[in-house]
Amino acid sequence: MDDPRLVEVVAAALARHALAPHRLELEITERMFLEETPETVSRLAALNALGIRFVLDDFGTGYSSLGYLKKAVFSRIKIDRSFVSKASDGGEATAIIDAIVKLASRLDMTTTAEGAETRAEFETCRDLGCARAQGYLFGRPMPAAAAQQLAVRGHIGNSA
Repeated sequence: MDDPRLVEVVAAALARHALAPHRLELEITERMFLEETPETVSRLAALNALGIRFVLDDFGTGYSSLGYLKKAVFSRIKIDRSFVSKASDGGEATAIIDAIVKLASRLDMTTTAEGAETRAEFETCRDLGCARAQGYLFGRPMPAAAAQQLAVRGHIGNSA
């Protein structure tokens, strides 16, 4: 968000690749709001005006504040792995995930369970209402070329 040309670069990339703006999601961490400047607010507004969607990453860690949810128009909240990894235990983490999912729903946002590594974690998060999940259960990090080959073969985009 520090680059004064960010909005211009993103708009050019969307045009160059013929990508509809609503298909691009930019992940923003809470840390960005701790370092918030008027320029950052202006860039977020300009990106939002283009139709870019924002995802609040690592929600529930660090200096979480519900006020961040009003600072940008988020379409999705990513629930931090620290909660997902304990989801199937049925304790506090499950209650926190449930609360985040309900809050997101009331704010017209979806949720992603970050770091699902076991079937039990995935199923618990799904049962609690998480719309998406990501993690090693679905695949390991890979080079861009390998990811592109998967996408071409139709294996990406059908995630849980």
